[in-house]
Amino acid sequence: MNKIAQVTLLFWIMKICATTLGETAGDLLAQTMKVGYGASSLILIGFFLVVLAGQLAVSRYIPALYWATILATSTAGTTMSDYMDRTLGLGYATGSLILVSLLGLVLGLWWLREKSLSVTEIKTRTGEVFYWVAILVSNTLGTALGDFLADDSGLGFGGGALLIGSLLAVLVLAYYFTSVSRVLLFWVAFVLTRPFGATFGDLLTKPTEKQGLGLGTQGSSLVLFGLLVALVLYETFRHKPIAAADAASAITH
Repeated sequence: MNKIAQVTLLFWIMKICATTLGETAGDLLAQTMKVGYGASSLILIGFFLVVLAGQLAVSRYIPALYWATILATSTAGTTMSDYMDRTLGLGYATGSLILVSLLGLVLGLWWLREKSLSVTEIKTRTGEVFYWVAILVSNTLGTALGDFLADDSGLGFGGGALLIGSLLAVLVLAYYFTSVSRVLLFWVAFVLTRPFGATFGDLLTKPTEKQGLGLGTQGSSLVLFGLLVALVLYETFRHKPIAAADAASAITH
């Protein structure tokens, strides 16, 4: 079941772009358009379920569908986290703790069921579902962590992005110079790239008096969406020869 993206430098660039877009688009729907966190979460969870059904139905990696599903987890994660932390009044720290526990539970159940947390080779439909649930929870967690760093910690949007960026640099060094589990490094990096995208998204959209760049949710979302579309097109054309070779192999065998 070769239906997921290869974990390369391009993967991480697209992931950060998608998570930053998820932050700005989620805020655009919930705040700028005044839909509210609860209603926005229901809408975006519905969108996630639709694209997830498509992702589960296909038999190969389709970049546009895969990254639409990633984007859906990011936008839904943004509004769900904000609903927990702001509407329900749990606060960023409590919300983060709940989501860390939930992510640990999902990964634990995945390991018990599949005996693997591999993100390079998923062989069963159950493993694929666990993969996407873990991504949804990690993106929701990342929003709460990003907001905690930007607001409650006193670091601000720039300081939060700098801290997360430094931690990601440490993970890169660990990948190249240590024997730490690649699966562990992936999931830590996947969680951390979400608050990096969240704080970077806030840095783009928030007004200057709140230490942001004041670009707004609409302008930032359009720029990020255009960038992600361009990267998805590149990824699609890059994989066309591979898909054609796989089809030819299936016919001859």
